[in-house]
Amino acid sequence: MRWLVTGGAGMLARDVLGRAALIGDPVLAPGRAELDLCDGRAVRELVGSYRPRVVVNCAAWTAVDDAEAHEAEALAVNGHAVRVLAEACARSGARLLHLSTDYVFDGASAAPYREDAPTGPVNAYGRTKLAGEAAALEHGQYVVRSAWLYGAGGANFARTMIRLAGQVQTVDVVDDQRGQPTWTEDLADFLVRLALSDLPPGVYHGTSAGATTWYGFAREIFTLLGADPGRVRPVAGAALGRVARRPASSVLAHTRWEPIRHWRAALHAAWPVLATEPAAFR
Repeated sequence: MRWLVTGGAGMLARDVLGRAALIGDPVLAPGRAELDLCDGRAVRELVGSYRPRVVVNCAAWTAVDDAEAHEAEALAVNGHAVRVLAEACARSGARLLHLSTDYVFDGASAAPYREDAPTGPVNAYGRTKLAGEAAALEHGQYVVRSAWLYGAGGANFARTMIRLAGQVQTVDVVDDQRGQPTWTEDLADFLVRLALSDLPPGVYHGTSAGATTWYGFAREIFTLLGADPGRVRPVAGAALGRVARRPASSVLAHTRWEPIRHWRAALHAAWPVLATEPAAFR
């Protein structure tokens, strides 16, 4: 079975590449320099010539605040390019797993969002990702929503907290946004198992079980560092002056397939890797 992983230089893509390689299948994971997802002709030619059986789309515009002023550019990557990729996959018979986000929801629900819950993004980023979902589903493909990713392959919240713990006495962290910190290695395993399963196309939620706030996540990181979690101070999201509005609670339910392990257990499992990162990433 041939695999194609777009956005191959990214944090999640690296872990998907590792998981797919473990089962002995050939994997092609081009970064943006090798494959610009917005180049429709290049996408069609690659899918047509390489003929992958599974395509995992990890390429995306992820700069949430920048998307407010550049929604058209974000939509080109997160929406229009996905349509071309989904069409190419449908034509060649490949199974596409398209990565999406909890930000397709408005965050007003106190209960976790089911896979079939009505969407209602509150920012440009969420709108562009929802367009990508529609494109993938229209062509009979798979959408996997995830959230709050961290891992060994790139910059992320966990790395930022580790760095700040060694630089400043106190850290102000948002305590009015709830979500599910998700380790990219866990999500990569989820994606590979989904790709090899007999489950039907549609929407799946690939997030850790449980939920917390960014503040709660940060306190757990400080605790694992052996630092005083009291150095983490709770603040309202509005105090940070971000451009894009964030959903207050974007916890995802897992009704179509099994959830990933609890976020705290995952963080503890990931800790040996996160705590020994090269200084360049801290």
